[in-house]
Amino acid sequence: MKSYDYIVVGGGSAGCIVAARLVKEANARVLLLEAGSDEYHPVLKMPAGYMKYLASDRYLTMHQTQPQPQLNGRGVIVPQAKVLGGGSTVNAMVYMRGHRQDYEDWNHALGHEGVDWSWDSLLPHYMAIEDNDHLGAPSHGVGGPMKVSHLGHFSPLSRAYVKTMQGMGIPYSPDFNAGDPSGVGFMQHTIDWRTRKRCSVVDAFITPLRGDSRLTIASQALVKEILFEGDDAVGVRFQRHGVDETAMAEKEVILAAGAYQTPKLLMLSGVGPDEALREQGIPQRRSLPGVGANLQDHYEVPVVATTRGAWGYYGQDKGWPMMKAGLQYLLFKTGPVTTTGVESCAFFDPLSGGAIPTIQMFCVPTVYLDRDVMGENPGHGVTINSLLLRPKATGHVTLESRDAAALPRVDTQIFGHPEDLARTIAGFRFARQVIAAPPMAEMVDKEIFPGVDIRSDDEIAEHCKRMVKTGYHPVGTCRMGHRDDPMAVLSSDLRVRGLGRLRVVDASMMPNIISGNTNAVVMAVAHRAADLIMGRESVDTDSNKERAA
Repeated sequence: MKSYDYIVVGGGSAGCIVAARLVKEANARVLLLEAGSDEYHPVLKMPAGYMKYLASDRYLTMHQTQPQPQLNGRGVIVPQAKVLGGGSTVNAMVYMRGHRQDYEDWNHALGHEGVDWSWDSLLPHYMAIEDNDHLGAPSHGVGGPMKVSHLGHFSPLSRAYVKTMQGMGIPYSPDFNAGDPSGVGFMQHTIDWRTRKRCSVVDAFITPLRGDSRLTIASQALVKEILFEGDDAVGVRFQRHGVDETAMAEKEVILAAGAYQTPKLLMLSGVGPDEALREQGIPQRRSLPGVGANLQDHYEVPVVATTRGAWGYYGQDKGWPMMKAGLQYLLFKTGPVTTTGVESCAFFDPLSGGAIPTIQMFCVPTVYLDRDVMGENPGHGVTINSLLLRPKATGHVTLESRDAAALPRVDTQIFGHPEDLARTIAGFRFARQVIAAPPMAEMVDKEIFPGVDIRSDDEIAEHCKRMVKTGYHPVGTCRMGHRDDPMAVLSSDLRVRGLGRLRVVDASMMPNIISGNTNAVVMAVAHRAADLIMGRESVDTDSNKERAA
């Protein structure tokens, strides 16, 4: 049995940043536990490479969610990374911070007490992490470890989409990350502009510490239980290569396993809703009904059209086009391999025209849905995805069994609130207007999915229910909240309520999902969490009252 200063459970974006900072800046001995591998295929370093693994379980855990009555019995599959670096190693690399109102909503959930989680308070952490290729102060960082850049290639369809949206009254945005992402433009990505390779948290934070005796990385480690002495977390029990091991933490246990696995581990350790613990026969250590509740995600629905020419990326991953693009990338670091295939998007509110966006609309320069879904052969085309940013309905995560290897039971509640479906239908109708407006209309041949015969709200609703999918952004299942909020799991400094030496630093801490892709905010939260753990920020809460709550 070995002892460390800190144990970090989960080697994703949050866990890697917290572990690295504690080692480098606090001179701490840290054990970083990752359920997945510490190695991955080199193709994932190429910006376009992640698409090869989207449907594979090699680096992803596929969570089959519960059947949803409001989706006619469908249960969508939601992947989660199982590799060191987490989402930053396998995702589409989009760098997006959301809207400043999202963070005000966090403060509102906290009753404006304790740690200030406003946009302005978190901005220094965004900037400290970032090394931007062309944007600087006052909103962007230069010289940080995380490389952020525009893509090295844009398709004609992406450029046409941006111009079309401007013609429809959506203003051009040169920077989605300055506090209000409203508008249309080209997205930034966590890609090194010099090498045109993915910049994951492993590249940015862990690789410089490889070989440092203070950092111990244990991959293929299944954490089974948090160990306690009284109300204090003192270690973890985990299995690695079929052998059970125990590790002790002299200072804190830090949970960074994600919105599905973090609440699961808490419940396996006797921390969570009374009913969930009783159902599995787990002795209760701390009753926290909010553990696993408040699940939120972004959900998207497509409109697909064929095009009159090869304006996008269909066929670029096969035969001579693939070989040509590969050679261009290897020799010059240019061409289609330097794109993620999702280059442009727009933020707006198509239902009421409000100032805060409710839809993030992506232009994907290809037809990428399966043939058995569309009933059409794949070919040259474009897919416009309307993604719901601020869903009203919330789902939950609970235990399927006491077996730590079993996946949790995930109930998404997609379209569980009527406003969510109404906004999605409005986004769908707007997407149709986009492909019918110039200059997009000059490139588009015809809509093939769901097809122009689908017109009424009821027909569109059925299409949405059939096709809605995750945006890969689950959050909120161990949320922060005011001390009088019975569903709050964490205090404002990310401590688990009623327990000592235990924090949560991943996406499950969010009271509400942000208006955009979530990897950037998880990194900023983790960066700040390290400051909180190291005592670099004072907290205006009475810790004794927090412990007694």
